[in-house]
Amino acid sequence: MADSGAKVALVTGGSRGIGAAIATRLAADGADVAITYVRDEESARTVVRRIERSGRRGTAIRADAADAEAVVAAVNRTVTELGRLDILVNNAGIWDGGVFEDLTLAQFDGIIAVNVRSVFAATQAAARHMGDGGRIITIGSCQGDRVSAARQILYATSKSALHGLTKGVARHLGERGITVNLIAPGPITTDMTPSDPQVVADLKNGTVVGRFGTTEEIAALASYLASPAAGFTTGAIFAVDGGTNI
Repeated sequence: MADSGAKVALVTGGSRGIGAAIATRLAADGADVAITYVRDEESARTVVRRIERSGRRGTAIRADAADAEAVVAAVNRTVTELGRLDILVNNAGIWDGGVFEDLTLAQFDGIIAVNVRSVFAATQAAARHMGDGGRIITIGSCQGDRVSAARQILYATSKSALHGLTKGVARHLGERGITVNLIAPGPITTDMTPSDPQVVADLKNGTVVGRFGTTEEIAALASYLASPAAGFTTGAIFAVDGGTNI
């Protein structure tokens, strides 16, 4: 288990799926954790209770990732309520797609607002509060590296943009001892897993291990990247995709 003791973390989109697993893991590692959510207050409260069962402080903040001002306010509220901010996990994100000729600028603007603009805003706000040992971790996607289907154009565009943001901010913040990394998951079992058996089979067959990953496997890497042991690791893109991009 990595040691994130006496630290404060903010996990955006932390009420379910990968975000909930990361928030729970960081609390188990010894960090106090704030999460953001949009609609499902009960799920957010459930995650906070898990954090508190680890003996840590937890708080849930309603903040729509499509609203950059709300995201910045969530960062600042985390500092106000929990006293500091050491770890930011940019996890909130959405999927949108379709036939290229049918896509609209509204769709483009919508996915960029959540998947890119909110990450920029949260990272910038967090950097103002972080000191030496700060950790910024963004959840991207294997689609940012390899577009598996034409209908993924919008999503892949948004996720590939995070590669440049991660590397650029890592270069900027390195001299302050703050690391910035990105985790690029492949197909992961969550409540958003497709219900179509053929789609599920195709996704499994796209990996070399023949299965979906788990949220706990993503959380394990986030735990390491948030820890003091990862102080020499920055500007990196970590594929956790079962070999999807081989």
